[in-house]
Amino acid sequence: MASKVMDLIYWKDTERTGMVFTGLVVGLLSLFQLSLITVVSSLSLAAMCFTISVRIYYKLLSLINVGDGQHPFKAYLDMDISLAGEQTEQYMQRAIVMTVSAINTLKGLICVGSFFDSLKFLALVYLVTYLGDLCNGLTLLIIGVIAVFSVPLFYRQRQEQVDSVIARIQANIDNIKDILQRIAQGGGPLPDPTPGGAKPKDQ
Repeated sequence: MASKVMDLIYWKDTERTGMVFTGLVVGLLSLFQLSLITVVSSLSLAAMCFTISVRIYYKLLSLINVGDGQHPFKAYLDMDISLAGEQTEQYMQRAIVMTVSAINTLKGLICVGSFFDSLKFLALVYLVTYLGDLCNGLTLLIIGVIAVFSVPLFYRQRQEQVDSVIARIQANIDNIKDILQRIAQGGGPLPDPTPGGAKPKDQ
C-alpha cells in the first residue's frame, strides 16, 4: 500500500496520478462554493454513474460475444486492503505512542519546561494568527495537496541544489540559535566561524 502511494506521489503512472491529483484539487476547490455533504454526494453519484455504465457496457459486449466477459473492475475488487492482527496492533501502538509524545511535548511547551523552546512556540503561534487572517484551513489543505504531488518530485530532480540551499539555511539558523543561547546565558565570546579556528584564550 505504501509503495503504491509513493508511486502516485512520484508520478510513476502519470495517468493515474493525474486523475488522483485533479480529483483531489477539484474536490477541495468545490468546497469553497458547496458544502462538504454536497461535494461528497455529487462525487459519489458521478463515480457510481461511471462504474455502472462501464459495467453494463462490458456486460453487453459479453452478451453479443464480443468481449471476454471479465469484470472491468476486477483488479480493484481483488485488491487486498485488509490488515492482519499483528499489523493492526502495531499501527495502534504507533498511534498511541505518537499521541502521548505529542501531548508530552505540548505540555512541556505550554508549561514552560524549556524557556527557549516555549519562546519559539510562542513566536510560532503568533505567526500562525497572521496566517489565519490571510487564508483558511481549506486553502492550506489545497496547498498541502499540491506540495505533496510536486515537492518530492522536484527534490528528486534537483536534489544537489536543494541540499546545498538547505545546508546554508541550516548553518545560518544554527548560528542565530547559538547567538540567542549565549545571550540567554549572559553573553560570552562568539566561536571562531572558520573550521579549526583557534579557541579564545583565557584572560
